[in-house]
Amino acid sequence: MKSFRWTLNLQTPERVAFVNLTAKVEEVLRQSGIREGLCLVNAMHITASVFINDDEPGLHRDYAAWLERLAPHDPRAYQHNLTGEDNGDAHLKRQVMGREVVVAVTDGALDFGPWEQIFYGEFDGRRVKRVLVKIIGE
Repeated sequence: MKSFRWTLNLQTPERVAFVNLTAKVEEVLRQSGIREGLCLVNAMHITASVFINDDEPGLHRDYAAWLERLAPHDPRAYQHNLTGEDNGDAHLKRQVMGREVVVAVTDGALDFGPWEQIFYGEFDGRRVKRVLVKIIGE
């Protein structure tokens, strides 16, 4: 079995953003040479997420609005922010949206269902963060 590891640095100008990673992950999969296996995509920061869904702008606006209702950005509202941080909400948003995804690799391609794409969700942006892509298989 082979393994291939790659990291992507991201920096969004907005505090909250959604970035489609699908094309980049497909490129990394091609570079890996792996034809059958599994592909893990992981946000390596506790205020960011990786998830799978549709690439539809209205849905992304709905996510942002829904997450803001669940965990409003109000630095006075979170015990975590007593440490001097102002991102307690971002930690909660990440928990809801998830840390990582795993996609099957079949015949050298990501084995998606209809409309599925891989996204990076940023909830405390404006600084460099990393995403890990780890592919294992043959």
